[in-house]
Amino acid sequence: MMIPCNDKADSSRHPLYFWSSSTWNLLLILVIPLFLFSLLVSTFVIPQPSTLSPLSSPWTWRFSADISNGSSTDSSSMVAETHKHAANMSFSDAFLDKDMDNNITSTTRRVAKRISKLEKLEANMAKARSSIKEAARVRNLTSVHQDPDYVPHGPIYRNANAFHRSYIEMEKLFKIYVYQEGEPPMFHDGPCKSIYSSEGRFIHELEKGTFYTTQDPDEALVYFLPFSVAMLVRYLYEPESRKTDAIGRIVVDYVGLISGRYPYWNRSLGADHFMLSCHDWGPLASSYVPHLFGNSIRVLCNANTSEGFNPAKDASFPEINLVTGEVDAILGGLSPSRRSILAFFAGHLHGYIRYLLLNEWKDKHDPDVQVYDQLPKGVSYMSKLQNSRFCLCPSGYEVASPRIVEAIYAECVPVLISDSYVPPFSDVLNWKSFSVQVAVRDIPNIKNILMGISQKRYLRLQRRVKQVQRHFVVNPTPKRYDVFHMINHSIWLRRLNIQIQDFGLS
Repeated sequence: MMIPCNDKADSSRHPLYFWSSSTWNLLLILVIPLFLFSLLVSTFVIPQPSTLSPLSSPWTWRFSADISNGSSTDSSSMVAETHKHAANMSFSDAFLDKDMDNNITSTTRRVAKRISKLEKLEANMAKARSSIKEAARVRNLTSVHQDPDYVPHGPIYRNANAFHRSYIEMEKLFKIYVYQEGEPPMFHDGPCKSIYSSEGRFIHELEKGTFYTTQDPDEALVYFLPFSVAMLVRYLYEPESRKTDAIGRIVVDYVGLISGRYPYWNRSLGADHFMLSCHDWGPLASSYVPHLFGNSIRVLCNANTSEGFNPAKDASFPEINLVTGEVDAILGGLSPSRRSILAFFAGHLHGYIRYLLLNEWKDKHDPDVQVYDQLPKGVSYMSKLQNSRFCLCPSGYEVASPRIVEAIYAECVPVLISDSYVPPFSDVLNWKSFSVQVAVRDIPNIKNILMGISQKRYLRLQRRVKQVQRHFVVNPTPKRYDVFHMINHSIWLRRLNIQIQDFGLS
């Protein structure tokens, strides 16, 4: 209430007159400094991450679908939501808003740094995609790019120039982070002298850290789940009960572990993660985690489209049987003019396709089409391969067969007999240019089909087999364009197909 200046108010009635001027001065001296001090404290003291809660901070915690017990074990992912930021503001802009600077915790600063790296990675990937698309416009059989080691050329490639450009971009940009969790022999290890040697050799090369790997997960384009399905089967499978539950639990628990410790699985639901298996049960092992089966890059020897293999995101893995661990002794063969056998196969009964092949040809004793369930004593398997013009490569119980790579090593034209099989590197290689594909129903007509191939065409096929061999060779130390690098290129291509955004925000 305002007191008129011409009135003489009664001091005993109005409370303001209880205070003298000296009292007011004292109050100002004591209260104002306290007020200023509390204001400064509230401005500069940053709350610790442990004090944050969904109610007291601008962070909202969103939980992905639970996939435990056969579904995902993804942990929570943190999403920045503030009342003050417009819906169309980019996530990085939200972190850089000056009004938020004083309230960003050390945790969010690390998140902002990671997002900045991710955005940079995605920008580089966008440039690589553009570069590869531009290269694909060139339809020459020979790449126009210079290379001191090898220039892709010829009809063995779908597009030599696009492949070469992609390979060069991979060498510049591709980084893999190998999760360190897990102990050998089921993790970070694998067989190197068996039919599963592809699996073990690849794992060991990544563990060396010489090619493509990084110790900084924020720099990685893909993340490797380093379990070996072959080793899981060896140590966990129960033949008496035929149960595979223990294998599944290991895979589920491992994905749960890394998704709880790191943010990378949750931000992509596994789309930038890859597993690798040359065991027939690779697809089965991945099926225990739906996001691993449906989202992740699965590098599989058992590349069977009828069992869920998706060539758009999964990569076919060449099955290589290295009995001694070495390759040099099994490379090469006789010249085409000295190869006396039209077609050759030797192998035990293993699946219905082999049954059809053996049933049709084993007892005919045809000198042109030599098919054995067991080679005669003293006869060398490799010498037979190296003396044959065509090598029959039927699927076993599963679609993959080590005989495809054995044929390529022996410079023998592979004859693929399978259903629903995606051959290795088929997004780059034109398999029709160096192999023959025979439908299962045509097994009785194999001799007529192969005899119908002219000498001129056979020589072209065989020459191209020799050229494509470099992409399947296992070297003690990987060399450019060999099988190790080609497997990585297959993974690289699948990573190019996706774009990752952190925390689901643009």
